[in-house]
Amino acid sequence: MEETRQRLINAALELFLSQGLHVTGVAAIAARARVTKMTLYGHFPSKDSLIVACLEERDRLWRARVEQLRDDLPDPLEALLAFFDLYQGYVERDSHRGCLFVNSAAEFSSMSHPVFRAVERHKEGVREQLAALARQAKFNAPRQIAESLFLLLEGSFVSAARGDSTAVFDTARQMARQWLQSQPHEEQRT
Repeated sequence: MEETRQRLINAALELFLSQGLHVTGVAAIAARARVTKMTLYGHFPSKDSLIVACLEERDRLWRARVEQLRDDLPDPLEALLAFFDLYQGYVERDSHRGCLFVNSAAEFSSMSHPVFRAVERHKEGVREQLAALARQAKFNAPRQIAESLFLLLEGSFVSAARGDSTAVFDTARQMARQWLQSQPHEEQRT
């Protein structure tokens, strides 16, 4: 049962990333997952609930990658900058169609819609992760650092989806490093 649900999520993600949400029909998702539409609806009462499950799966995978990043990079400043690598990896893996979360919010723009709320939970989670690292790096204004980096990351993602992701993210990472080095923070005690 759980295997079929995961297969549906994986199939839907592939199609949503390559075609978009509204364009992708449940028949195509069911066919990609090698199940019937009835089976799909047995796991997800609506296409919208499947979309939310897909966004939640992407958020789960994102959080796991951030945790791995934090384990691999104990220096919080380097971990902050590594977010650019994570974003670059997603844009390159996702066929340069842009951010699934941003695209979902654009297709479901009502702030009360469950898809839009799932997008907001993820994006707020990214901000919280950035703020936690900024606090760990002892920046005086960690929330401001997080918001500024978030805007640069999101803008980089949109720009990279249109062209050379390496150049875009190299430039953004360099800008972020220079800016972060100029931000007031307490001296790290060794």
